[in-house]
This record gives sequence, structure tokens and C-alpha cells, in this order.
Amino acid sequence: MAKLNIGIILGSTREGRVSPQVGAWVKELADKRGDANYTVIDIADYKLPILGEAGGDTSGAAQWSEIIAAQDGFVFIVQEYNHSITAALKNALDYLREEWNNKAAGIVSYGSVGGARAAEHLRGILGELSVADVRVHPALSLFTDFENGTEFKPKSVQEDSVNQMLDQVILWSKGLFTIR
Repeated sequence: MAKLNIGIILGSTREGRVSPQVGAWVKELADKRGDANYTVIDIADYKLPILGEAGGDTSGAAQWSEIIAAQDGFVFIVQEYNHSITAALKNALDYLREEWNNKAAGIVSYGSVGGARAAEHLRGILGELSVADVRVHPALSLFTDFENGTEFKPKSVQEDSVNQMLDQVILWSKGLFTIR
């Protein structure tokens, strides 16, 4: 079996977002493992209009489909907005169906309570898309893992949590690969 492709999906598109910092950190940790090909996938790069909205520029949709289809598993970088995921992430998930099916996912969340409520909302959506989310869930606090809410400085314990989550993502991605 060739190395798995694991996409690290940045779940925010807003100005001033910190998800690129978190995604780069997860990728750095993941690349040290050497067990898969890890790629940061920024939904902002695809400029997806609201699904079903008339007159929207859907030129990025084909590329979005292609990059997601090429992955064997995912790590979602999820920030909590009003007790849920961002509208941009929900829209990006809704754009596709089969490209998500029978793949595994881990969630790294952040927010005032570690992004836990957003992660729980995401789990329900992933289930509907036939994505198996893993149990280990690194939850980053805006109060202890960020300075001034903008500069990412994770506590050392978070590295272990990310590696445990990646262990599960790799195991489940290999298993689900056999049924795709």
C-alpha cells in the first residue's frame, strides 16, 4: 500500500484567522511521523460561493472536488463560532458528497472552551457524509494555547494529543481504504 494522503483542512476563511498557524503546527508534527503525505488544504483558496446561491462563481468547485477526492483521510482545524463550526466550513462540506465517503477524520479544535461545541457539531455532519471521526480530539484553549487570542503557542501536552489523534486517523484511513 502506498502512503496515505491526509488533508489538513483549515476551517476558517475570515480576515485575521489563526487556523493557518494551527494547521502549520499540525502539519509539522505530522510530517515528523513519516507515515503519510500530509497536505494543508485551505478552503479560502477555493472561493466557494454559498451552495445553491444563484449567480455565484463556482469555478473553484471542480478543484475542491479534486483535492478532497485525492485524500484518504482528514484532519479538520475547527474554530468555534457561536457554538458551532464556521459557515465557510459547512458550505465546503456541503459542496461534495461522494468525495468524503468512507474516509477517516480527526478534529483539532480551538475556542474559549477548546472548540468542543464546534467539534461536536462537526461530528454529526461528518457522520452524514460517511466520514468516520476518531475519538482523540485535541482541544486548544484561546486562554492557554494562544497569546492575546492571536499568536498560537500550544502547551506541550497538545503535541501528544495530536500524535494520538493521528495514530487513530492513520489506522482508520488504512481500514477504510480497503472498502473504497
